[in-house]
Amino acid sequence: MITAEVDYPLLDIFWTTLVFFGWFLWIWLLIRVYGDVFRRRDIGAGAKTGWVVLTIFLPLIGCFAYLITQGRSMAERAEREAAQKRQALEDHVRTVAAESAGEDQTAKVRSLLESGAITQQEYERMSLKVSG
Repeated sequence: MITAEVDYPLLDIFWTTLVFFGWFLWIWLLIRVYGDVFRRRDIGAGAKTGWVVLTIFLPLIGCFAYLITQGRSMAERAEREAAQKRQALEDHVRTVAAESAGEDQTAKVRSLLESGAITQQEYERMSLKVSG
C-alpha cells in the first residue's frame, strides 16, 4: 500500500500567504490605476491606451510608474471627486428638508382654516408667506 505523506511545513504556509497577499494587492492596485486612468478627462485616448498597454505587458513596472508619475494628482482627483459627492449630498438634503418644512407649514395653515381658527383671507396671506 502506497501512502502519500503531506510535507507542508509552516514556512511554506507563510510563503503561500505572502504570495497570495501580494497578488491581491497587485490586483487592487491595478483596479485603482485603471479606475483613475479611465476617469481622467485631462488625457486623451492615446495616453490611456499607453498606460493600459504598459500595465498589461509590464504589470508591476507599469503600476509603479503610474503611481510615481501620477500619484499626487491621483490623490487630488480623488479628493475633488469626494468633495463634489459630499456637496451634492448636502444640496439634496437641504432641498428635501426645505420641501418637507414647506409642506408641514402648508398643512398647519390648512388645518387652522379647517378648524375655523383663521379666515379665508388670513389663510391666503399665510399661504403666500409659506410658499415664498
